Amino acid sequence: MLILFSSGIAMAQYDFAVGLRSGGTSGLTLKKNNGSSVIEGIVGFWHHGMSLTGLWEKQQNAFDEQGFNWFYGVGGHVSFYGDNFDGRGGVAWYDHPHHIDDGDFGIGIDGIVGLEYKIPKVPIAFDLNLKPFLEIVSEGGVIFSPDPGIGIKVAF
Repeated sequence: MLILFSSGIAMAQYDFAVGLRSGGTSGLTLKKNNGSSVIEGIVGFWHHGMSLTGLWEKQQNAFDEQGFNWFYGVGGHVSFYGDNFDGRGGVAWYDHPHHIDDGDFGIGIDGIVGLEYKIPKVPIAFDLNLKPFLEIVSEGGVIFSPDPGIGIKVAF
């Protein structure tokens, strides 16, 4: 019983965090920690678009070290595209005409896996993650991206 309780303490190092994510989906992140599970929201921005992502994640201690946690989970997103988004570059696979135009939107499913480090006794956390997604775009196309990212958060 004490081992299980101690393990939960190691994971629940903060209740809430707000920060920034840099990657394919770059933007503001909000994270609510509930012990071994986490709810995370990402408001992402990129050239000619934005997205809203919601994720449910599980976490567990990594390396038997205080502050390190593995996390993995699933979720979904909705994307909104501005004028002349050109999806042919970058680290993604696009099956659609050359441009997604103003007013198009996409709906997708997301996965996430990563490693977070919360500095003990300091309200800062860093993470490395891979957030692959598959999206169906309103103009009929499909987008897949591995969406790697790094993040920094202030923990409360």
